Amino acid sequence: MSNLQYIALYNNHLAGHIPTGIFNISSLQSIALANNSLSGVLPSDMCYHLPGLSFLDLSWNKLYGQLPSSNLAQCSELRVLSLSFNEFGGSIPKEIGALKKLEQLYLGNNHLEGQIPKEIGNSTMIKIQNFELNNLTGTTIFSMAEIRDLYGLIYMLNIILAGIIPREIGNWHFLQQLALDFNSLTGSIPVEIFNLSMLSFMSLTQNQLSGNLPSTFGYRLPNLEYLELGMNHLSGALPSSISNSSNLRLIEFSGNKFTGPIPTSLGDLTFLERLNLRGNKLTGDSTSPELSFITSLTKCQYLAALVLDGNPLNGIIPDSLSNLSTSLEQLIAPNCKIKGSIPDEIGNFRSLILLDLSNNDLTGSLPATMKDLQKLQYMDLSMTKLISRVPLHFLCALHNLDTMNLGQNQFMASIPKCFGNLTSLRHLDLSRNRLYSAPPEEIWNLKDLLELDLSSNLLSGSLSYAITNMKMANWVDLSTNQFSGGIPNSIGDMQNLQNLSLAHNRLQGSIPESIGKVLNLESLDLSHNFLSGSIPMSMENLRYLKYVNLSFNNLSGEIPSLNCCTAESFASNQALCGAQRFHVPPCPNNSAHKLRTKKLHRTIFILLGVIIAVGALSFGFVYLRYRKKDTFSSGANLSLVAMPERISYFELLQATNGYNESNLLGGGSFGSVYRGTLDDGRAVAVKVFNLQVDGAFKSFDVECEVLRNLRHRNLTKVISSCSTPEFKALVLEFMPNGSLEKWLYSHNYFPNLMQRLDILIDVACALQYLHCEYSTPVIHCDLKPSNVLLDQDMVAHLSDFGLTKLLGEENSITYTETLATLGYLAPEYGLEGLVSAKCDIYGFGIMMMEVFTRTNPNSEMFGEKLSLKSWVANSMPDGLANVIDANLLKERDEYFVEKLSCIASIMKVALGCTMESPRERSSIQDILVELKKIKLQYMSPLCSGT
Repeated sequence: MSNLQYIALYNNHLAGHIPTGIFNISSLQSIALANNSLSGVLPSDMCYHLPGLSFLDLSWNKLYGQLPSSNLAQCSELRVLSLSFNEFGGSIPKEIGALKKLEQLYLGNNHLEGQIPKEIGNSTMIKIQNFELNNLTGTTIFSMAEIRDLYGLIYMLNIILAGIIPREIGNWHFLQQLALDFNSLTGSIPVEIFNLSMLSFMSLTQNQLSGNLPSTFGYRLPNLEYLELGMNHLSGALPSSISNSSNLRLIEFSGNKFTGPIPTSLGDLTFLERLNLRGNKLTGDSTSPELSFITSLTKCQYLAALVLDGNPLNGIIPDSLSNLSTSLEQLIAPNCKIKGSIPDEIGNFRSLILLDLSNNDLTGSLPATMKDLQKLQYMDLSMTKLISRVPLHFLCALHNLDTMNLGQNQFMASIPKCFGNLTSLRHLDLSRNRLYSAPPEEIWNLKDLLELDLSSNLLSGSLSYAITNMKMANWVDLSTNQFSGGIPNSIGDMQNLQNLSLAHNRLQGSIPESIGKVLNLESLDLSHNFLSGSIPMSMENLRYLKYVNLSFNNLSGEIPSLNCCTAESFASNQALCGAQRFHVPPCPNNSAHKLRTKKLHRTIFILLGVIIAVGALSFGFVYLRYRKKDTFSSGANLSLVAMPERISYFELLQATNGYNESNLLGGGSFGSVYRGTLDDGRAVAVKVFNLQVDGAFKSFDVECEVLRNLRHRNLTKVISSCSTPEFKALVLEFMPNGSLEKWLYSHNYFPNLMQRLDILIDVACALQYLHCEYSTPVIHCDLKPSNVLLDQDMVAHLSDFGLTKLLGEENSITYTETLATLGYLAPEYGLEGLVSAKCDIYGFGIMMMEVFTRTNPNSEMFGEKLSLKSWVANSMPDGLANVIDANLLKERDEYFVEKLSCIASIMKVALGCTMESPRERSSIQDILVELKKIKLQYMSPLCSGT
């Protein structure tokens, strides 16, 4: 050990205290123990025997006590010191200033108090300091004059919790990058900052700064490239002198109170890539009806994003718009009082990804040249005065569109059939126009569509049975049209529907019994139609239902027991009866009871028959894969499409009580998960990514893209995301029953046999959706009990998509260098990095064995010659009782033989999943059918575990 130079044990689930012997190995140069569960205190003289130590990373642990101080100067070679995300308290030792070669210092997310010692200024090589999320106090933190030679990136997030920016900051003449964002700074920006001639990056975003920008802005900032002053209270005019900072690439002034015209001098910033003026009170040039600043920006040949929304520009788009950079990717100007027509030359923007001109006073028609915007993913032209009397066939060329919103215009035509070819569409809104005729059958073939709004038009005809092809849809609004005929019985196939409105039409017939199968339904509006018959009792199965409106129809019979309803939900019907709170007469008790009992028995027999029939048929069919490759797997930048709900960094901080350990739910390879409570009372799970871990950024991006597009009742539901350069988090639906791993290995929980089988069936349903039912096959790559979460009803939800891979339409296999959890890896994945759907099948088989043996595949009982798989296989059939979880199977059980037979059948399925050759492994369709058959065969007290 005397020559040991490196210790690297990231993400190894280490616990307990750090052995003190480590700090006596004088040859050590690097210690990396981040992202474990280490606890205890660090020796105050830990540097005494470590003269050559240059890298020390103990972040993301549970270390506490004082930061080491004695003999700290003997770590004279130390360049990186990372102790963030621990529980250290007390003050920052002044001895850190003796580390002359220190370049990176991370002390964030601890419980440090007091001021930052002025001696830190002696570490003149520092490039990064991160002290965020502590309890540091003081306005002037240390003597600015004493660290005038400091250069590089200075992170002081949440250091100055209140107060003003000290003027002495102007003494940091070598300062290149300054970040004081996300604090509570007040007052004006000291003019001295604008004299820091070496400054290339300045971010003061999300403070409470006020006042005007100096008219001399830019004269002394020749190297400035990135300027971020958004989300403050700055006011006054934008200084024309900003053009003197000729190297500017990014200007972020959103969310302030700037007034006056947008200076045309911005056009002199020839390197400008992004201009964000959102949410101010800026105007166009009062001397010209045209928006002349747009003409000036034509000199910015690298401009990729122009964001103007919320400013009262009150002008006409000039024809010179067509001369803007062909690199333009985002043109965002909703709610700007823009007048006139959209220039035909808009088709020149071949790189455009996002176009939003909604809520303006635009006139004329949509230019046919928009067909050339082949990269366009998001288009919002709603709430304008655009008009067209012919179908918009040219929009069918936009094959990458994720969102098309043309609502609240004056389009008077039929919906083009070719809209059915826009297979990348996830959100389609054509509401509040004058569209007529029946929607083309092709529109229902948008199998990956999530939201469809055709409300408030003149559409007619009957609702096609093909509507249920949109199996991914969670929002369908066809209200206020002239649809007739009945509601298709196959509506129950739309399992992901959360909101369905068919109100204010001419629909007839009864409400299909299958509506009770739409288990995710939250809102149902069938009011103002001519529906008759009884209300299906199957609606009592809809446990998420929050709003129902069946008023103004011809319905009769008993009202089901629905807690979400009021009397208004059933007003103006023919002959309803039920509970007094619905303001209807009571139903005859005897007949009502018999009717409901009869219906219940009939429903059970029908469901059993259907399940058995479907199971038998599934052996002979293989699901067709969708033709179109999904947008986010093709490399398109879908990060430009916003999440449905925005939650800020500080909302998450408050919701999780500052990421307090008492809120910690668990940790993984790339970060930790905390329980949080939002302002509206919702419980959520907040997954915070540890950005110091290799692969964390990629993991965050993958999870965002996957969870944004996938919708299934057995997948974790994403609520929002929060992303800054220094912070990445996902806000997920909270699962009150925790993980399957907790239920398997905790002494306080015990899932019975049928619960375990139901959980496996839920996971298999999720895999079938990922592998077969989504347009691009999705491979989870990390199946294990800790990634299976359970809701309040013990329904399983597959989670953690950080290692997910997507297969192209011509590929059934891909390659990766990122390995998942050992013990669950298929041989070809672990040895060669080859990933296919059969890798998930293997992992699922191992997890099945673990669920019923309550034995982790990485248990110490397994050596080189024995594994969980071989242990189970060798026990079949006579010794199986010896490997099954003893809590499930006891010889004194009345139905011991039947239970053992049930588990044996499940283990046979598991062994079929774990064959060495991927070709010999079962398909997820066959696995799901087998598991459902086993459940049907043993659905009785014999296998209930009670």
